[in-house]
Amino acid sequence: MIKQYMKEHGYPKLKKAKNSEIFQALMEMTNEMLQQKKMQQKKLQQEKNGEDQKKIYYISSEFLMGKLLGNNLINLGIYEQISKELMKEGISLAFIEEWEAEPSLGNGGLGRLAACFLDSGATLGLPLDGIGLNYHCGLFRQVFRNHKQKEKPDDWMKNNGFLKKNKKSYTVEFGGFHVRSICYELEVSGYHNRINTLHLFDLPEVERKIIRRGIRFNKKKIKKNLTLFLYPDDSDEEGRLLRVYQEYFMVSNAAQMILEEAKKKGCNYHDLDAYARIQINDTHPSMIIPELIRLLGKKGVGFEEAVEIVTKVCAYTNHTILAEALECWPMSYLEKVAPSLVPIIKKLDRKIKKKYSLPKVDIIDENQCVHMAHMDIHYSHSTNGVAKLHTEILKETELHEFYKLYPERFHNETNGITFRRWLLHANWALAKLLIDSIGEEFITRPEKLEDFMQYYEDNETLKDLSSIKMKNKKRLANYLRRTQGKRINPDAIFDVQVKRLHEYKRQQLNALFAIHMYLEIKRGRVLPTPVTLLFGAKAAPAYTIAKDIIHLILCLQELINKDPDVSPYFNVIMMENYNVTLAEKVIPACDISEQISLASKEASGTGNMKFMLNGGITLGTEDGANVEIHQLVGDDNIFIFGEDKDTVIERYQRGDYRSKDYYDKDPMLKEAVDFIVSEKMLKIGKKKNLNRLYRELLDKDWFMTFPDFQEYVAIKNKAYAAYENQREWLKMSLVNIAKAGYFSSDRTIQSYNEEIWRV
Repeated sequence: MIKQYMKEHGYPKLKKAKNSEIFQALMEMTNEMLQQKKMQQKKLQQEKNGEDQKKIYYISSEFLMGKLLGNNLINLGIYEQISKELMKEGISLAFIEEWEAEPSLGNGGLGRLAACFLDSGATLGLPLDGIGLNYHCGLFRQVFRNHKQKEKPDDWMKNNGFLKKNKKSYTVEFGGFHVRSICYELEVSGYHNRINTLHLFDLPEVERKIIRRGIRFNKKKIKKNLTLFLYPDDSDEEGRLLRVYQEYFMVSNAAQMILEEAKKKGCNYHDLDAYARIQINDTHPSMIIPELIRLLGKKGVGFEEAVEIVTKVCAYTNHTILAEALECWPMSYLEKVAPSLVPIIKKLDRKIKKKYSLPKVDIIDENQCVHMAHMDIHYSHSTNGVAKLHTEILKETELHEFYKLYPERFHNETNGITFRRWLLHANWALAKLLIDSIGEEFITRPEKLEDFMQYYEDNETLKDLSSIKMKNKKRLANYLRRTQGKRINPDAIFDVQVKRLHEYKRQQLNALFAIHMYLEIKRGRVLPTPVTLLFGAKAAPAYTIAKDIIHLILCLQELINKDPDVSPYFNVIMMENYNVTLAEKVIPACDISEQISLASKEASGTGNMKFMLNGGITLGTEDGANVEIHQLVGDDNIFIFGEDKDTVIERYQRGDYRSKDYYDKDPMLKEAVDFIVSEKMLKIGKKKNLNRLYRELLDKDWFMTFPDFQEYVAIKNKAYAAYENQREWLKMSLVNIAKAGYFSSDRTIQSYNEEIWRV
């Protein structure tokens, strides 16, 4: 197939072609196939009854898509064929895929979930398009210098041939000036099904050259900086205003496009809910509500009717209970950025104040701050959490007053992941074992994974699982050596914590364990199987403590890996620039999946699901989707520790937590914490950073690392001991794989459609 394509399109013969030429040919061929499929899809729709009348628009500030070539080849059904064709010439498709630049359009779970949802929507045949922004330099590319994180622009657009510019263009009116947008698109292929689209809005005036050292730039030049970076530094007012500009630009384009598409299909604006469903992914797109009301008003729809229409059309997904993540913008910001929305938001707020004499549910508070989540809940027909525990917490505490007002609007939609990327592409060897064992049906009917349980006692299957895990460990080791110069032992236990760096995710707890383990080995303890702690995480540029935690981990990496007494038994590795591409190598290689957030703080998590699907064993707290993983696999196939959500929530409510009390009572904890500022560490690291983190833990420890420390050390040792019985460990791994079907994003999207969108 690829050999013939290259011959017909003037490329060198396959055996003589450069990897870059093969990549270019594959990308062009794939794009042509996607377009052909899209035309066939359109023709089929016209033959039936015209275009899909009702369409779902998933609006999100993030879409962490990952590289697209391999995923498209899988969904088109030709990945294995292409791989075999290349292999005959001694060419690895995996190496060819490395030529593609990963779209840097997301940060963590929020963006990765959005990407999975687009894939699942297309796979299920739903008309579900994404709408976001085309960030030229993404979040940032992480590099390590002097044991610290440094940020550089991620110029992903230079080498991504799937991004296409289209003719969509809209005028967006800001306070005092206006802009004219342009739009880029990424085709989203479903598995043996339809093609949907991710629409990414941009400005033609945006200039890469205004970036100075690192990722600093002039935040005042809105026309030149608007889509430069995802989540620009908001530690000053200019940065916060820029975020509001970005959000309004996104939703204004989205609203205009949605109305335009609905009109072409016969919508008279009064019946918009028959043509559109809008999912507001977190609070960043919240201004879609007043913007749609404003635009409907310009089309002749009265205010009250417009409010009713928009409420029917919009639904809101809450992803957090962290107060700082529930956006609240000063009214003065909106007056500057989007003055046309201000009178509408005030009218929406007056309606609520008139109806409910309850300040907790006001949209505009006494300090003239606009609570975006409050507007979403009042003026959408659905609010959903993303895991059973998360939704319970929203109902019982964080959004309890809203739940009392609108109990019928609250739903739970537990997050999911797409098996095409996280199994078929990331771990083909395991996928092949499953196909050979239970057939292909699980790819589109994930509940069929349960059939794998019949091999629970099968020695050959367990042996295959062991072989696949070792193959994946060696693949990761080779990749890290080749791309980052890091050396890891594939015979070690891979104990992995990869996720966004945030105090509530508690990488600092894992680092304290690393210190404890280092000191234990120095005292003569010998581990029967070596352990490698693998970290991967980016810290927001302005998040000082998060960057201090990275500094601590990098200092420990230097100290431990160069100590001849310790390094044969225990290593710490901080992987640079953790992204989807690296995740596809890390997740299949994992033995122990660290999911150790403070109970009640993680909404769901999706990394926990990816590890589970690939046979990693969860070591975590009863938080987020860990609760559902625990219920599915049972007590014997997971390692649970830590205080429960009720204990944590009550302690926050009492406000009586003092980390120093735990430090004073626990010599093992005290030793580990004090080591942060020990002479050995200060020889490697910076006193300012290490001392600041030390004081933060000792004086504050807001996410309660100390109360869980003793139990965490114990459960880690229990997991390491369990690994020594390889047959039982592999059986645990098999159970996790077999029970992972529930966490398919296909199931999640099917549930969204049945309960919320009804398309």
